Amino acid sequence: MALYGYARASSLSQSTEIQEQKLYEVGCSVVRKEKISGASTEGRDELKTLLEFITEGDTLVVVRLDRLGRSTRDVLNIVHALDQKKAFLRVLDRNIDTSKPEGKLILTVLSMVSEMELSFIKERQKAGIERAKTKGVYKGRPSSIDHEKLLQLKRNGHGATAIAKELGCTRSAVYKALNRLK
Repeated sequence: MALYGYARASSLSQSTEIQEQKLYEVGCSVVRKEKISGASTEGRDELKTLLEFITEGDTLVVVRLDRLGRSTRDVLNIVHALDQKKAFLRVLDRNIDTSKPEGKLILTVLSMVSEMELSFIKERQKAGIERAKTKGVYKGRPSSIDHEKLLQLKRNGHGATAIAKELGCTRSAVYKALNRLK
């Protein structure tokens, strides 16, 4: 019956240090951390490792629910995976513990509220950008790609992969830049 901590930051510039400290303070014997978006469970190898490692009676501990996942479905899938192993989830900031009957209910409601709030934030952001665009204030993030070099590489017969490698960007960035330049 061990406590295992999971700390996550969304970007490389953010730190998991405070989360890790809290997780160790509540008695987690192991804390796994990663810096990756919580929009999906895809690519979250440290979380996957914990879910594979946890056994009956163990508890996965997170500081905040949004560190576990942004979508209700992902959070509930994680809880289901823990249930299958007869393990539990504990969320420190809301005092949620799925080893108690009310814990699962509270977790489900809070997951739904978190997902709804995220969609509201995105809607407000989109509306703000649209208003700024109509005023001519918002033009998007400036391109970091050297368009002259991109066009020269394209004229020389290089494909998107080679261009992306040469320019130090992604293939999708190359395609977007080419479409804008048409």
